[in-house]
Amino acid sequence: MLLTISTTLRPATDLGFLLHKHPDRVQEFERSFGTARVFYPEASEDRCTAALLLEVDPVRLARSRGSSSPDFSLGQYVNDRPYAASSLLASALADVFRTARTGRCNSRQDLADGPIPLEIRLPALPCRGGADLAHRLFGPLGWEVDAEAVPLDPGFPAWGESRYVRLALRGNVRLADALNHLYVLLPVLDDAKHYWLASDEVDKLVRAGEGWLAGHPDKGLITRRYLGRRWALTRTAFARLAELGDDVEETLDPPVEEEPGAEPAAFAAPVADVGATGRTEPVIAEPVIAEPVIAEPVSAEPGNAELPVAGLAIIRPADTEPVDTEPVDTEPVDTEPVDTEPVDTEPVDTEPVDTEPVDTEPDSAEHHETEPDDTQSASPRSDDETGDETGDGADEGRVPLNTLRREAVVAALEEIGARTVLDLGCGSGQLLTALLAKPSFTRVAGMDVSARALATANRRLRTDRMPDAKRARLELFQGSLTYTDARLAGYDAAVLMEVVEHVDPPRLPALERVVFGTARPALVIVTTPNVEHNVRYELLAGARRHPDHRFEWSRAEFAAWVAGVCETYGYAADLRPVGEDDPEVGPPTQMAVFSRRDERP
Repeated sequence: MLLTISTTLRPATDLGFLLHKHPDRVQEFERSFGTARVFYPEASEDRCTAALLLEVDPVRLARSRGSSSPDFSLGQYVNDRPYAASSLLASALADVFRTARTGRCNSRQDLADGPIPLEIRLPALPCRGGADLAHRLFGPLGWEVDAEAVPLDPGFPAWGESRYVRLALRGNVRLADALNHLYVLLPVLDDAKHYWLASDEVDKLVRAGEGWLAGHPDKGLITRRYLGRRWALTRTAFARLAELGDDVEETLDPPVEEEPGAEPAAFAAPVADVGATGRTEPVIAEPVIAEPVIAEPVSAEPGNAELPVAGLAIIRPADTEPVDTEPVDTEPVDTEPVDTEPVDTEPVDTEPVDTEPVDTEPDSAEHHETEPDDTQSASPRSDDETGDETGDGADEGRVPLNTLRREAVVAALEEIGARTVLDLGCGSGQLLTALLAKPSFTRVAGMDVSARALATANRRLRTDRMPDAKRARLELFQGSLTYTDARLAGYDAAVLMEVVEHVDPPRLPALERVVFGTARPALVIVTTPNVEHNVRYELLAGARRHPDHRFEWSRAEFAAWVAGVCETYGYAADLRPVGEDDPEVGPPTQMAVFSRRDERP
């Protein structure tokens, strides 16, 4: 990844004094994740350019992953970190130009104290919010912003734009301020960090934001994103920023609009946080790396889909070829920060901040219980990271959306008298828990592509302590929704709760064929987010509620998909809202109850 800083100040080579890097030499700086080099592509009296080139070592990065490492199958190995500006580049910038960031320059102090003409270029910058967000963040700081969205593929314009921009900043800005703008705003635009967020992050933010952050119109957004939406850190930062400016803390932390049944937005797997004021903080969750679940390897013998997890209830052999499964990550998690601020910092607390318990670890792409939109609501009662209700007196009477959704699914199953139910993409097993609590469901099964998800469900269900009669009603097995599997047949009903949006659109026909064409239960229930409702969560245009969502449908798009499935496979469907049905944008979740036409009275 590359960053260039140019000036036309005469003599332009004084930029070398301000950066404390000589234009005639290439200087290298080893980092825990790669090598940073500073060199000057041009250095004349009229124009001088300093370049910071960061070469990331993917192996070292994967081995020293932090709290923001993706938890999907190949996410830690196949990603944009070596190529796109992110917190890695911000960290390297902080280390390489640490003296310049303080504004000290003994030989040219008068120059360091005032604005100079600068041009900064970043050819590849992740920007969750698009080019408009780059304008919003850099524009008020005195920059002329040129942010050009990078197409997914220039050869296929119909594919649209990627989440990357080419960024050019021009303006008369003090160099120390310019470097601090980049240090703070690069991870804000990317909306992720590569290391654990410790308590000293607030000090870093306040120090780097001195003189400009307290007066920025988007200081709330910047603070929340920079601190990874860690509620305790964010509240501390708001209080300290309020001391620096005329704002009171509440103006920095505006309440989420109270819409009945609404839930806060998420980009990243958010967790709802409720402070002393009782307001819910919308957060963009990042996948949390919890204590690894160690399981024996899945048998590779043809026809055997057993998952040998101790205590797992009743596993049936598959009648199909072995299904591709996600590997169980057994590598211990490095909980120490990959990188720390080298300038005037207190020792970093290596204990991870705001980590979730083991039972809340992210599951597969088909996992539907611990998604961001499952654990938050602007009006519901606060719940913990696992989605279980924990409300206190201040929140009494509120119901989280994930609870409303689960109750709506169970009510629909009871309405048609289903007795055997298959939860497809069962994740950590919250719906299974609700179904087993009702004796009317005589046979309950859960399937997921992730061995880790099934192990988590096994622990949540406490199958090792479950009464024999109850355990006899339960089955858990591993499989994929896009492969024909005889184990999926023979149930009254199948449920896909917050699952379809995790499937790539080209693979949806395979899912439809497996569920509606081959398994063909009498009843199928599908829930999925309503993208129109995202405006109630103040999500930026194009942002989704979860980083693994391949798409999010509007009500019209969902209805069209439902109609196509019904026509192709002989079902009829009833569309229902889940959560408060907003008159303008509809409910936060939409549900379709499919019933086979040959089973209808």
